[in-house]
Amino acid sequence: MTDLYFQIVCPNCSAINRVPSSKLNAHPLCGKCRQGLLSEHPIIANDQNFSRFIEKNDLPVVVDFWASWCGPCQQFAPVFSQVSHEMATQACFIKLDTENNQMIASRYQIRSIPTLMIFHHGKEIARLSGALPKTQFKQWLQQYLSI
Repeated sequence: MTDLYFQIVCPNCSAINRVPSSKLNAHPLCGKCRQGLLSEHPIIANDQNFSRFIEKNDLPVVVDFWASWCGPCQQFAPVFSQVSHEMATQACFIKLDTENNQMIASRYQIRSIPTLMIFHHGKEIARLSGALPKTQFKQWLQQYLSI
């Protein structure tokens, strides 16, 4: 049986890597920087690298649009971090500070925060405004991550 290959953007150096599906659970390393490809912590994105993560990853990408002054964003941060650790082989988890990255926030018309979005192959497939408890967040994700 032939392995499917996933294209994954390195969270450390942004290099694009091809990883066989059978190796996703084996902590694959980047071919360029030799760091782990599947981050167990949310990746901090910015206006410069956001599109690369969204467009070049074959895994779905879950984005938390947030701001430092937002109370619900601060309360949701540990939930997002825990779930990113638990689901690292199923999706790429990214945080984008809308205050410091207004170009991307404007492009996706982020009007309230936190806003959660799921992208697959560069296209938005789901959006939700507001923080969720961990169980509800995972249930929401499971609706879309069985792509």
